Amino acid sequence: MTDRDPLLDPAIDPAAMRKQYRAEGLAAQDLATHPMDQFARWFEDAARAALHGTVYEPNAMVVSTADAAGRPSSRTVLMKQFDTEGFVFYTNYDSRKARELAENPHIALLFPWHPLARQVIVTGTARRTGRDETAAYFRTRPHGSQLGAWASAQSSVIASRTPLDAAYADLEARYPEGEQVPVPPHWGGFRITPQAVEFWQGRENRLHDRLRYVSRPDGTWKVERLSP
Repeated sequence: MTDRDPLLDPAIDPAAMRKQYRAEGLAAQDLATHPMDQFARWFEDAARAALHGTVYEPNAMVVSTADAAGRPSSRTVLMKQFDTEGFVFYTNYDSRKARELAENPHIALLFPWHPLARQVIVTGTARRTGRDETAAYFRTRPHGSQLGAWASAQSSVIASRTPLDAAYADLEARYPEGEQVPVPPHWGGFRITPQAVEFWQGRENRLHDRLRYVSRPDGTWKVERLSP
């Protein structure tokens, strides 16, 4: 142990941590007409950066939900599909996030691509995917992940890891590698329909570029610049 005050060490003092963003700016005239097309451009950049080891898991996003009383919760989830309709992720329907979405369908997503000095922030509503779509994705999961979807009662309190490991071992014996695992009835996807999508580009002196698409009633989008 050391008697050194950690707040006097700039290496571990949050207030002393500084990062100057020197990325090129983001101009409204350079944006795609549709936010999902613009997301595709940035996601491709993040995916290419991942191939070079710069970004880790570019499809990782922070998912924020709130219960019926408005109490929020957040966690990191992997986005598994995006298209003009929005974003899709999969989860246990008995998990905390799924239970909160059943009470309150409003949701926020955050893609934190820190090495690129970029963020994408999405607000919208969530609805469950159909069972056919869920089953099609489930079949693409590794065998172990399919078993894990059955073994874990996600978000429930457990006394230790022992029963979790035992449940997985039982499933592994019942469904060995190569044998089809049924889709759990309590597991499936959520499709996020965006109502606003903000593209955040870090700039010098904290004067970041923030351009936000906002959905209009007629299905078109307006773009507005936010002050950093």
